[in-house]
Amino acid sequence: MNFLVTGGAGFIGSHVCERLLRSGHAVWALDDLNPFYAPAIKERNLAEIQRQGGAFECVRGDLTSAETVGGLFERVRFDQVIHLAARAGVRPSLMEPALYQRVNVEGTVNILEAARRHGVRKVTIASSSSVYGINAKVPFSEEDPIFSAISPYAASKLACEALGHVYHHVYGLDIAMLRFFTVYGPRQRPDLAIHKFAQLIAAGKPIPVFGDGSAARDYTYVDDTVDGVIAVTEREIGFQIFNLGESQTVTLAELIKLIETALDKKAIIERHPNQPGDVPITYANIDKARRMLGYNPQTKIHAGIPRFIEWFKGVSASKA
Repeated sequence: MNFLVTGGAGFIGSHVCERLLRSGHAVWALDDLNPFYAPAIKERNLAEIQRQGGAFECVRGDLTSAETVGGLFERVRFDQVIHLAARAGVRPSLMEPALYQRVNVEGTVNILEAARRHGVRKVTIASSSSVYGINAKVPFSEEDPIFSAISPYAASKLACEALGHVYHHVYGLDIAMLRFFTVYGPRQRPDLAIHKFAQLIAAGKPIPVFGDGSAARDYTYVDDTVDGVIAVTEREIGFQIFNLGESQTVTLAELIKLIETALDKKAIIERHPNQPGDVPITYANIDKARRMLGYNPQTKIHAGIPRFIEWFKGVSASKA
């Protein structure tokens, strides 16, 4: 099949592209390689994808340009779209809320419109655990009411979920919304906690810790997340929302200890107050994904962190 993967040069997107290529599919990645983090990192990801061999093309373009998106759909007849591209991050969204709505919401409309106009019946869209906001009930279920988003990023993802439902209900598209829970692993973005902490600890610099270290996250190894994405592409589901997490929480304090152990180096802690937009816990109920997708995450945090650090050390050595 012909797959379009938006954000295909990014962390999760590059792993998805590789998995699709290994399965014999043709893959086009749409990515603007914006400077949210160093474009050279995405260039390295693209080189890794190309080493897989197979039919792969990276198209550099802006999601917010309906002309760019439409032109790509006119040139290539896609069977499915996996829409992962977005402006990411809770804290940065507080600084640029309009940009987050434009890229995430308008960009998603452009993808859905192009799919509708060109007869692409299946679109898989990345959402986020951040849509649950401050949710008193844990673990978080897809059936929970979600009216307590506390960041522009979360609000943009809620809007994308609503748009997905509209395009299913009105136009009959097969739409999956995937709520990712703190994905980590090789190629993780450098602004995310695990990668950021590893860099600072390795360099002997203080790591910023917001709050008392009790905040807990459902960390999900990237291979498990990709398993969920691929499972969705292999099934007709109508319109569904799925949590893709490990269904196991780890506190910030525990996470730091795991990174220290893997690096064999002690962290220097720099304490800060809690950040606006941060939630105290994320925790996925994955019963629905298990039942409908056969989703069964394999990599627990105690195994995943050493794997990440092994990759991190390899990349660091190659730069030296």
